[in-house]
Amino acid sequence: MRMILVGPPGAGKGTQAAKLVDTFKIPHISSGDMLRAAVKEGTALGIQADTFMKAGQLVPDDVVIGMILERIAKPDCAHGFMLDGFPRTRPQAEALDESMHKAGVALEAVVLIEVPDAPIVERITGRVSDPDTGTIYHLKFNPPPADVAGRVVQRKDDTVEAVTTRLAKYHSETAPIVPFYESKGILKRVDGIGNPADVTKRITTALGK
Repeated sequence: MRMILVGPPGAGKGTQAAKLVDTFKIPHISSGDMLRAAVKEGTALGIQADTFMKAGQLVPDDVVIGMILERIAKPDCAHGFMLDGFPRTRPQAEALDESMHKAGVALEAVVLIEVPDAPIVERITGRVSDPDTGTIYHLKFNPPPADVAGRVVQRKDDTVEAVTTRLAKYHSETAPIVPFYESKGILKRVDGIGNPADVTKRITTALGK
C-alpha cells in the first residue's frame, strides 16, 4: 500500500501512523525524519538540504521530492510506504505527483483524518506533561494523578493562540491538497473523532483491509 497520511494538527496522525505501519507492514516516512537522516548520511541531496537549513532557509521542494524518491526506492518500500508531513501545499502535491509519475510510482491512497477545529483545540490545549517522567496527560480525558498534578507543564505551542494559528495555516495552505487528490479518485475521508482504535478500524476499512 502506497499512501499519504494527512489531516489537521491534533487529528491523531502520529497515533494512526504507528497502527497502520504495523497493519500494512510498510515504513512510515516522516518528511522531517527523512531530511535529518539524509543530512546525517551525507547524501548529495542531504548536503544540499543542510546548506539551506544552516542558512535558516526552507529546503526547496525539488530537493525534498528528490529525497522522497530516493527513500521510496529503497528495498523496505518494495511493498509500499506511508508518507507523512509532505506535501503541505497544493503546488507541492502537484510537483510530487508529477515526479512520482515520471518515476513510475503510483499512489494508491491519500487518507484524510477529519476532525473539526473545536475538538482539536480541546485536545491540544488540554495536553500537559510530567517534566520528571515525560508522561503525557490530558486535563479532561486522562488527568494526571493528584501527586503529579502540581508539577505538570504545558508546551508553548499547545496554547489556544498557538493552536488557532496552526489551524489557520493548515486551512489556508494544506487543505487545498484535498480536492487535488479527490479529483484523482484516491482520497479516503475518515472521521477522526472517537476512540483511536475505532479510527484505525475506519481507516483500514476505507483502505479495503
